[in-house]
Amino acid sequence: MNKKAVCLLSGGMDSSTLAYLARNQGYDIYALHFMYGQMTEKRELACAKAIAESLNAAEFLKIPLAHFSLIGKSSLTDASMEIEDYGEGDPSLPNTYVPFRNANLLSIATSFAEARDADAIFIGVQASDYAGYPDCRPEFIDAFQKVMDIGTSQEAKIRLLSPFVKMNKTDIIKTGIKLGVPYELTWSCYKNNEEACGRCSSCHFRLEAFANAGLKDPIEYEAGL
Repeated sequence: MNKKAVCLLSGGMDSSTLAYLARNQGYDIYALHFMYGQMTEKRELACAKAIAESLNAAEFLKIPLAHFSLIGKSSLTDASMEIEDYGEGDPSLPNTYVPFRNANLLSIATSFAEARDADAIFIGVQASDYAGYPDCRPEFIDAFQKVMDIGTSQEAKIRLLSPFVKMNKTDIIKTGIKLGVPYELTWSCYKNNEEACGRCSSCHFRLEAFANAGLKDPIEYEAGL
């Protein structure tokens, strides 16, 4: 039997590359997608499904998390806040940060992994998110592994893996190209569901990564970009 991996799959560039990497390492993919009230929820869900299908995932589980919108304090989930363009706002804590989101997501992923007798959970946190996203730091990942070890049954031996944690997005793109990731099926824009805005921080870092890798991003952007 193959190893089993729960992969947090948003449908974005990083998480899609992550899932392809997990499959390349011999894992059967149990894709986990969260709908937490983000502005591009519809497009992200479609992309996550498409990536899961391309990987012949053993399971695709989508989880609605309405509480993030109720809590607020993030422009991704709070309609009263405007999503900042790259370079705007406080770089030490962008307003796209969803308070303690990764702890919420990993708690559910741990439940899913334990219920499926999975060997690992893969999460796509990476180096360029450290400054503004405290729940992407290596220390957070290490601490959550300890929580998993203590809070699951003795039979469960689930590893929390973050292979991109010390990589930048250019490194991730180059890894994904080698693995054959269909980036045309992925979505990174924080603002739009049809054509990517090209101005939000997520679009900026995605475009920068493709350019640094000497490649053209295969998704559509607003006119003039």
